[in-house]
Formats: sequence, C-alpha cells, structure tokens
Amino acid sequence: MEKIKISLAGDLGSGKSTVGKILSRRLGAEVYSTGTIQRRIASEMGMTTLELNKYSETHPEIDGMIDDGLRALDGQDISVIIDSRMAWHFVPSSFSVYMAADPLVSAERIMHDGRASEPFSSIEEAVASIAARRASEQARYMQLYGVDIKDLSNYDFVIDTSHISPEEVAQRILEAYRRRADGAK
Repeated sequence: MEKIKISLAGDLGSGKSTVGKILSRRLGAEVYSTGTIQRRIASEMGMTTLELNKYSETHPEIDGMIDDGLRALDGQDISVIIDSRMAWHFVPSSFSVYMAADPLVSAERIMHDGRASEPFSSIEEAVASIAARRASEQARYMQLYGVDIKDLSNYDFVIDTSHISPEEVAQRILEAYRRRADGAK
C-alpha cells in the first residue's frame, strides 16, 4: 500500500486541524500536529500561544523541540497528515498544501473553537492577535531557517478555505495530490 505524506500549512484558523482529521479518516493516515504540540507547551508554561511565540523569538530551543519531531517524519515509512507551518521545509517528501483564509473568517473560527490558549474577548482582538502571531512566526522562521512561510512557491497546492466546507477542501487536496501522483508515474 502506498504511503502518503501530506503537509498542511497556512493561515491561522484556515482549517488545517479540521481538514487534517478528514484526510486522516479518508486515507487511514496518522495526524501529526505541531499546533497541538505548541498549544500544549504554551499551556504547560502558563502562556497564550502568542506569548509563547514571542518567547520563542529569544528561546530557539522551543522551535528545536517541535522541528526535531518534524524532521523525523521525513524518513519514516508511514502515511501521515502533518499539520504544521514548517512541514514543507522539514518533510520535503510530503505533498505540501497552503491553506489560506480571510483574516475575519480565521478569527471567527478560532473564537468559536474555544481554545484555552487563545482567549479573545472580541473579533477585533482575535484579528489583531492572530496577525501579531503570524508576523512573529514569519520573522522567526526567516531568522532561524532563511525561509518565508508566506512564499506560496514553497507549496505544491494552494487553496482558499474561507468560503468552502472542510469536506470540500479535503476533496480538492486529494484531487490535487492524485494529479501529482499520477503525473509522477
């Protein structure tokens, strides 16, 4: 049976976790989520995810812990859906997807998700915090690795998830993956 590695990167609140679960079920693949790992670390340290991002700017060992786990996935003979902004870089064997979303849609999704590490009292606060977190990550990854996570040429497939269902997003990703796989044969 063919081993499939699909990495999902993209905007905060673009639906990476939800789509990753759908793809996992459809493909019988494991899910590896660096966002879940990051939220756990933030919670253990008594921080929000934005605070952890700011802390990580001067404490690269946080990224190192997360990135080492990603690097290990590249050589493993497993089917896996990787929910991570840096998987395209650390797992080059994966089919890399960038999921974009309108900032307001992203903020609404995150607020409705009820994440303890991302408490917002208003949509405006959520939009501002998400933008600050994204800017922190973009600057940090450029400094640490010399890569721009917003450069869409890094990805095999780009999709705007703002106004389509997670099921439709998953279906389009699978179609793009299969087109690439068929073209490689």
